[in-house]
Amino acid sequence: MLEIINLKASINKRDILNGLNLKINPGEVHAIMGPNGSGKSTLANILSGKNGYKITGDLKYKGENLKDIPVEQRAQKGIFLAFQYPLEIPGVNTNNFLKTSLNTIRKAKGEKEIDTLAFLKLVKEKAKELGIDEKILSRQLNVGFSGGEKKKNEILQMKILDPNLVILDETDSGLDIDALKTIADGVNSSRSKDKSFLVITHYQRLLDYIKPDFVHVLSSGKIIKSGSRELALELEKKGYKKIN
Repeated sequence: MLEIINLKASINKRDILNGLNLKINPGEVHAIMGPNGSGKSTLANILSGKNGYKITGDLKYKGENLKDIPVEQRAQKGIFLAFQYPLEIPGVNTNNFLKTSLNTIRKAKGEKEIDTLAFLKLVKEKAKELGIDEKILSRQLNVGFSGGEKKKNEILQMKILDPNLVILDETDSGLDIDALKTIADGVNSSRSKDKSFLVITHYQRLLDYIKPDFVHVLSSGKIIKSGSRELALELEKKGYKKIN
């Protein structure tokens, strides 16, 4: 699904990633943990196609070189990023945003656009699964939403768009335990042999609910250790400085 070989990245002449290697097969869930400044969010940004980074190395998605593919085409090809801090977009209705996003992806796949009635049925079904009040779907996108509502809305987008590669960039940041469980339930119900997940987090508490197949420690721009979920528990006890 995703293969990264010797990825190096810098911005404003500052090196951030320094030879990162990672391979994620279809159906796998990988977690990346690391201290502030280790390059976690930079990796998420680069995978989603954010501009401004100078990068070298191989970055492949389903065998295709990602480096020259713009953001919108990556989304159309099935790459989804859930932001750490979802943006508020005044004037844009949440339902309209979701319907337009879905139809853009369907069109890119050569599929017929979904009609309004079918979309409303779909979004109500997915919102119910996540315990989202339907009233917020008629509000402006993320405007006036609580932190938990914004994160749930990100997972709702994921459920509706049905991507192949999901990147969660510190989605657990600032969530209470109930919202955390809801987010995890949304992810777990989406797991399948055709989808892959990259969960980026500081703390192992999210991994109590989203159980990864592999855990990687990112430090100074590269993965310094990989293991099973037990590695996350070790990090919780010892901290990052004692991992080598």
